[in-house]
Amino acid sequence: MARLPFSQQVRQAREDAIVDAVNRLLAGKGFDLMTMDEVAAEVGIAKASLYKHFDSKEALAAAAMKRLLSRARVELDRVEATTGLDPLARLQAVVRWTMGVQLAGEMPSLPSQNSSLRTALMADMDYMTLLLGVSERLSGWILQAQAAGQLGATVPPEVVLYTLFARACDPVLAVLKAGGHPDERIIDWVMATTFDGLRAR
Repeated sequence: MARLPFSQQVRQAREDAIVDAVNRLLAGKGFDLMTMDEVAAEVGIAKASLYKHFDSKEALAAAAMKRLLSRARVELDRVEATTGLDPLARLQAVVRWTMGVQLAGEMPSLPSQNSSLRTALMADMDYMTLLLGVSERLSGWILQAQAAGQLGATVPPEVVLYTLFARACDPVLAVLKAGGHPDERIIDWVMATTFDGLRAR
């Protein structure tokens, strides 16, 4: 593979640093409270320089979400390549990973209702491709788990999918962490309430 010219390497390194900062700010305070000024200050660049890379807060959030979905895709590949995992175990492994990312302070916090952000994300083809790819793979495992009797078949697969996605922004995790509980115990508890409630009777 040809090496990028030095100027492009510098630009990529700066954009990586910007997305790192955005991810920290989104995880810590959320989209609505994050400002372009804070992102520039966090990276140590002028606000005008920030705008040369990303022209809006929505573009910054989209970059953070694309990075997260790329990480999720890598995790899905890892889980799929792990021998001996049935469909339910695959779903559990991914949800466990997702909650670990949130507890580590690396999960962007986005508003559930925000027209400008939603419009920007829906118009971003790279984001939509990543999101649909992750959703389709998880949906396939859900259908397999339901067919095998590991998950209740009376709940529509998309409801199961949304339930699992919701663990990525579950406020219970932060509440339990603030209560002094260790991460692994928190994950075990939420895994139990999630999957015991979905398990076939």
